[in-house]
Amino acid sequence: MVDMVYRLQDTICDAIGALDASSYREDEWTREEGGGGRSRVFSEGNVFEKAGVNVSVVHGTLSPEAAAKMGGGHDLVGEDLDFFATGLSLVLHPHNPMAPTVHANYRYFERGEGVVEGSWWFGGGADLTPSYLFEEDAVHFHQVHKNVCDRHEVADYDAYKTWCDDYFHIKHRGERRGVGGVFFDDLRSQSKEVCFAFVEDCASHFLEAYMPILERRRTMAFTAQQKEWQQLRRGRYVEFNLVYDRGTKFGLTTNGRIESILMSLPLTSRWEYCHEVKPGSEEEAMMNVLRQPVDWLNR
Repeated sequence: MVDMVYRLQDTICDAIGALDASSYREDEWTREEGGGGRSRVFSEGNVFEKAGVNVSVVHGTLSPEAAAKMGGGHDLVGEDLDFFATGLSLVLHPHNPMAPTVHANYRYFERGEGVVEGSWWFGGGADLTPSYLFEEDAVHFHQVHKNVCDRHEVADYDAYKTWCDDYFHIKHRGERRGVGGVFFDDLRSQSKEVCFAFVEDCASHFLEAYMPILERRRTMAFTAQQKEWQQLRRGRYVEFNLVYDRGTKFGLTTNGRIESILMSLPLTSRWEYCHEVKPGSEEEAMMNVLRQPVDWLNR
């Protein structure tokens, strides 16, 4: 898993750099409690306003508070709070409001020696967050992930799609963060090798799921008003990540590296008091989908 996340970080950063004709800032960091990571962030390139691809490989001892924030009942697994965790996390925010933001995260977590039932598990997924709705983009993104899930008995696309819609729910707004994708956690129903094979396959198809969409949208014309709408949607992105995201909460309660934890936030965003969309507008079409998730592959 450690080898995979470092390899994919290189592959994805090479693809971003080739497209954006820009380079990243790299920070290799260590954590006092144990382990460290490698953060790479592209800022203000030709295509991406901000793009971050992070790897972490950390170990230490969980506080009871941090264990409780893990979810899935894992805070109840024995008394051993020693842990090992590794993962790849990325968020890409394009300049063009017609091109969607994308997020992906793949991780492995282990309590103690990782031999007690329930003491190890995989998690992750990928989701698409457009400002403007292009149905063919949502269909493509979901189809790539369904194809991966269908190759692995341990995976369940329909369940992971629903889980994604439910997880990325901005409850205080009554809307989803985007058009979804797949999300899974506590993956340990078969052997580590079988679970890892699925996670590796899914993570390795990130570029296939996202880059064709980006290529279609990154040079489209847009107006100042459409850019403002993108900024409002990015404000919603911030709200979810700071209020609900379990990874953010976990990182902040385990003395994680703050710059890496908050890498996912956009470079710029906007909040308007009592903003309303116009009936019949493209913005309303986007909001309708965010308020009621769609089965993109069976429309």
